Amino acid sequence: MTHQDDWTEDRAKALLRAMFDAAVAAADPARVLAAHLPEPPRGRCIVLGAGKSAAAMAAAVEAAWPDVDLSGVVVTRHGHAVPTRRITVREASHPVPDAASEAAAQEILAAAEAAGPDDLVLALISGGGSALMAAARPPLTLADKIAVNRLLLRSGLTIEDMNRIRRRLSRVKGGGLARAVAPARLVTLAISDVPGDDPAAIASGPTVADPTAGDDLAPLVARLGEDLPPAVRDMLLAPPPPPLPDMDADYRLIATPQMSLLAAAEVARAAGVTPLLLGDALEGEAAQLGIAMAGMARATARHATPTAPPAVLLSGGETTVTIGARAPGRGGRNTEFLLSLALALRGLPGTFALAADTDGIDGTEDAAGAVIGPDLRTRAADLGLDPQASLDAHDSWTLFEATGSLIRTGPTLTNVNDFRAVLVTGRVG
Repeated sequence: MTHQDDWTEDRAKALLRAMFDAAVAAADPARVLAAHLPEPPRGRCIVLGAGKSAAAMAAAVEAAWPDVDLSGVVVTRHGHAVPTRRITVREASHPVPDAASEAAAQEILAAAEAAGPDDLVLALISGGGSALMAAARPPLTLADKIAVNRLLLRSGLTIEDMNRIRRRLSRVKGGGLARAVAPARLVTLAISDVPGDDPAAIASGPTVADPTAGDDLAPLVARLGEDLPPAVRDMLLAPPPPPLPDMDADYRLIATPQMSLLAAAEVARAAGVTPLLLGDALEGEAAQLGIAMAGMARATARHATPTAPPAVLLSGGETTVTIGARAPGRGGRNTEFLLSLALALRGLPGTFALAADTDGIDGTEDAAGAVIGPDLRTRAADLGLDPQASLDAHDSWTLFEATGSLIRTGPTLTNVNDFRAVLVTGRVG
């Protein structure tokens, strides 16, 4: 039996990091993409794509098909490009689109429209594609797209509701890319970063029909308020465009949050720790989830419920941080979750946690997330920092930077959303 006394801080944090690394590796295109490719075409293959992993996926296609006639263009986030020889890689802004996002979308649509009936089009889709491939429906402008994206990011809306709006405003989302590709054969390879792995939600579904095309978006318009640009408001309240015809979709998920959680669970078992998978689609306010997860950790430590320690609570999904009227500090949803968790745990002995975005960037900061132990509040106090004040100001990054708790990986070139692990090493009285 493993006892709490056997768990040093270094050992606990090393195990948490090993689980996170395994989760990221399980979604590495270089490892997983080739197994999902269709038969190589006899003619040419046009590769199109968008997302934080698009360049890495393109490089994996080139490695798997060295003798295939490949061409095409993909767009990824600034800093996420990798060398390719036959497929053009563009970079653009995320999470708010820019002129490069619009130019990349136009280039991708032009390549799609040039595909012939004998061609194979491979669409490489991953999280972040909504901002990176931005083509507004007329009469909207790029400025309208930028304004609505900024508004959505601070709105507190779920990713599902954000995507309902994004699809309605775009020429390429909600199946727009598939319409441009026809009549060529289309195969989509996707890395999921959304709860439930819904193809219509991954990068707002450029190769699948919009299942919400007929929805009344007036309630969402009301929630977003007067900050919506007038042209955007008019388009969201107007009758929706005609739905796309049924598509013969060949859509293949090559990596998902659940696959990554299972890989992390195997690392835990090998270390003699019981993994509890709480789900790959947890949503809601990051701070509230931190409080809920602290309650589960406390029950595990005090009552061996739902299992005896050592155990680790694993979860994925995408939480929300709703920003109030005042300007926020620095931080993302993972560090906000951890700070709330630490406050709710109140220094519970033998409890450690890691939360990070699998793409290597938590929000807009330079860290993937952070890792904490039971002494976080004490360490913060020694530096003159107030964790509750930091949480109230959405300034978690600053506190974790000062305490040396941040995890910096750089771009991982994949994205299966957030990874959270709460490790309870032993019983407490």
